[in-house]
Amino acid sequence: MTSALCPRTLTRPDGLELSRVIAGMWRMGEWDMSVQQRIAFIEECLALGVTSFDHADIYGNYGVEGLFGEALRAQPSLRGRMELVSKCGIKLVSPARPAHTIQHYDTSLEHIVASCEASLRQLNTDYLDLLLIHRPDPLMNFDEVAEAFTRLQKAGKVRHVGVSNFTRHQFESLNRRVPLATNQVEFSPLFTAPMFDETFDGLQDLGIAPMIWSPLGGGRLFSTQDAHGANLRAVIQDVADRLNQSFASIVFAWIMALPSRPMPLTGSGKIASIAAAVSATGFTLERSDWFAILRAARGHEVA
Repeated sequence: MTSALCPRTLTRPDGLELSRVIAGMWRMGEWDMSVQQRIAFIEECLALGVTSFDHADIYGNYGVEGLFGEALRAQPSLRGRMELVSKCGIKLVSPARPAHTIQHYDTSLEHIVASCEASLRQLNTDYLDLLLIHRPDPLMNFDEVAEAFTRLQKAGKVRHVGVSNFTRHQFESLNRRVPLATNQVEFSPLFTAPMFDETFDGLQDLGIAPMIWSPLGGGRLFSTQDAHGANLRAVIQDVADRLNQSFASIVFAWIMALPSRPMPLTGSGKIASIAAAVSATGFTLERSDWFAILRAARGHEVA
């Protein structure tokens, strides 16, 4: 396990400070942990300097926030040592929400406020450090979303606000109405679009750091069997062997090399996996190695 301590970063000037690596809780319901095991896992993350924990109301079929909240209820002193992130705006068809008849988005003021208040109850806290809109909604009214965010901030229920999976234009449109802390987007060597569709460029221009979900391609980087994936994996492994680093650490370092200052999320309940991400904050890839991975990721040389 790494002895490095995860550094901290501001998501925007004079804004929210998070750990550079963020613990993603999406799969916590699959980890089969007792309350005491959840507390121990959180403590181990905090010991590594990973103080930021990412949630969404829908994770675990609306169950993950409650699991995490049980740990906070059992050990209340944990709350003051961490930052809690959650998301809202998706309605799943679920036994936990019998009124939902079709999966859809809802970014109305009423739903944002109600979802936030439900997250607070589930997480056993009186405030969120960061609330995100989970997905762009075709019926989204920027003014209404901004009003919901502002109301929640004035009430002390949310300290900072942001979005997830927004295009550059969508982000900037809402950011003009209310200061946004981040845009959480998918990015990995298997999905490089944000580097080329202005997502990262626009955030860098504003001095806003993106959060990154699925940095390891949902685990596919370790297992994909097609020729492209196998070659990409071999290139990453070669860099890892030469630098005496783990495969995952090289991927996290590749992501964090970008000047927009991405903050990757982990997705594992194994502390060794969190430590591998933290290790990546302690070294920088040579430009030639970085571009070797990009070439393998895209399947062609840069022009």
